[in-house]
Amino acid sequence: MNLRLRGTPWRLMLAVNVAVAIGVFLHKITLPPYVPYIHLLVDYHFGFTKRALIGAIVSLFFSNVPVWLVFALGVVVWLVTLGLFLQLFRRTFGFDDEHMPLLVFMVGSPFFFKNFMHTVGHFDIYGCAFAICLLLMPTRSVAFVLSAAAFSVILVLIHHVHFLMYVPTIAVIVVLRYYLVQGVSRQNVMVGMAAAACVAALFLAAQFDGSMPISEAEFSHYLQGRMADPSRTDLLSFSYIWYQPLSREIQDTWQRMPSNILGVPVFALLIWLHAPLWRYFADLIRSLANEWHRRIVISALVGVSVGYLVIFLIVFDYSRWISNWAVCMFLILHAVKTLPAAQSVSPLATKDRRTRTFGWLVTLIPRVGVVRPF
Repeated sequence: MNLRLRGTPWRLMLAVNVAVAIGVFLHKITLPPYVPYIHLLVDYHFGFTKRALIGAIVSLFFSNVPVWLVFALGVVVWLVTLGLFLQLFRRTFGFDDEHMPLLVFMVGSPFFFKNFMHTVGHFDIYGCAFAICLLLMPTRSVAFVLSAAAFSVILVLIHHVHFLMYVPTIAVIVVLRYYLVQGVSRQNVMVGMAAAACVAALFLAAQFDGSMPISEAEFSHYLQGRMADPSRTDLLSFSYIWYQPLSREIQDTWQRMPSNILGVPVFALLIWLHAPLWRYFADLIRSLANEWHRRIVISALVGVSVGYLVIFLIVFDYSRWISNWAVCMFLILHAVKTLPAAQSVSPLATKDRRTRTFGWLVTLIPRVGVVRPF
């Protein structure tokens, strides 16, 4: 990739995005990692437990978990995911000048890697990483479907909200890259249905049978024993989430709804700033050679969006959900680009003043946040 910045404002935007991401990280390490840290402590010591896979893996290497591991592990996963996405973009579009605006609106979006840096240590990025892997993998056999199922199982074990957050996007990638290309047969349909049933059953088990079977005091005492610094009891303040039933999560979300809903105009503005990207996506869908493919893609986008709407009604981390929804749209765009097209689609105009203005605004916005905008 040509990294020369002279006369290429879009490459300059990429350089600015790197600086902004570093700034977000430097700010992030000054904050206590309440939620990410406790997820590294919880394992399967008391039996099957929701949100425990990452902690169980960490327990194989660390008997006492240091706080810095949250940031070290989070940055490694962030860098791996960024590398995977750049490889995906190179394969799908290339790094030539005419596709630089598209790269800026994706990789430089405050919804994407900059927000993943702000939420470093959280589990969202794992869904993105697995989805990108599926976009890079060959699709020559039903093994692709089985790989998608395995990824989905891992994601649900990491956190069951992935069932609505990234598993639907993984399913869309499988449909667009495998079933629409390889065709439908009795065997691959049965494999797909069995895989979907297994993932759904695991989600139900995690949601309704994954709570701690012991008292919260005993649970906190066990977690304290896994801490490198047991005096930091403030980092255990979120242990209640392993006891909170679905009804309580919904109740908490609706209690916060009047204040959180005030952020919707800001989310709408941020989405609007990506208008050149959305227009390109719409043109890409209209260019598809097969009308049936167009209908499937539109239905898939609606289905993924409905899944996020359900999350919005249950869990109040709105900034994270809207950010991950946008990431899912970016990834599905790559899958759509692989489908047969009746005509080529013009890339984003590199010299259009409005597109450049939106590109700079997207670049300079550091991130979206976790609950409320910014």
